[in-house]
Amino acid sequence: MSRPRFLSAAILAVLITTPGVALSQTAAATAQVAAQGDLMDTLRLSGKFTTLVAGIDATNLAGLLKSNANLTVFAPTDAAFAVMPMADLNGLKADKTALQKFILHHVVNAPFLSTRIKGVKGPIPSGAGDTILLDGTDEAGTLKVDGATIVQADLKTASGLLQIVDRVLIPGQGAVETPPPAEIAPAKP
Repeated sequence: MSRPRFLSAAILAVLITTPGVALSQTAAATAQVAAQGDLMDTLRLSGKFTTLVAGIDATNLAGLLKSNANLTVFAPTDAAFAVMPMADLNGLKADKTALQKFILHHVVNAPFLSTRIKGVKGPIPSGAGDTILLDGTDEAGTLKVDGATIVQADLKTASGLLQIVDRVLIPGQGAVETPPPAEIAPAKP
């Protein structure tokens, strides 16, 4: 095969296979996370939460997420952390106390299934001692938490519930609107 013909064949092969590569990367990014043991096992084994897992490990919160069956974690993916300003992320990594509070802002000490969010709007207490604003009032059915969208709801693990969100939750955004707290009361045992 002549050199120009070989290059043309190579270029054609790249053009033919490139959409498949892009498609498989897109499919991987939108693939659903499956429960694999407890909260920490599921986060670790999915491969989509390496930044969150690193923060949990750095703040010694892994034991809490492995042993407490009544938690809900609003878990931002690595893609969600990728849009966070790098200076903010580096600042959190440098301050373990701030990082722990940031991680705990994503945790609620109660199971919050999507059915409890649909049709209501209001604050709930986070593990950090501040509030998270839940919003299930969108007519299209989109569920929000501190402005982030829940992209996969109600993933039940052996030690709690995961609600996967498309961006990190920023402490303080839950206090933006505060309808009466009775709208979203924690579940009674």
